[in-house]
Amino acid sequence: MENCCKTDGTGERKKIRGEQEKRDLMNRLKRIEGQVRGLQRMLEEDAYCPEILVQASAVNSALNSFSRTLLADHLHTCVTDDIRAGRDEAVDELMETLKKLMK
Repeated sequence: MENCCKTDGTGERKKIRGEQEKRDLMNRLKRIEGQVRGLQRMLEEDAYCPEILVQASAVNSALNSFSRTLLADHLHTCVTDDIRAGRDEAVDELMETLKKLMK
C-alpha cells in the first residue's frame, strides 16, 4: 500500500492498515493474550516452575514473531515509501527503533 503512513493534525504519524492485515495482527495478539492468561492460571494453580517457564518462553517467542511480522511490514511499506519520497531520516528512525528492540 503506497503512502500508508500518514501524519495526522497533531503531527503524529499513523499507519493505515488494510482490514486483513489488522485482523491478522489482532488475532496474533489475542492468542498471546490467551497464553498470558494461561500463565496466570498456572501460577494460581501452583504449577511446577519449569512448566511455567516453558510457557513463558512460548509467550516470548510469540511476541517476537509478532514484532518480526510488524517490522517486516514497516520496512516494506513506511520505510520504503519514505526513502522513495526523499525522507532519508526514515533510516535513522528505523535504527532508533531497532536499538529499542534489541535491548
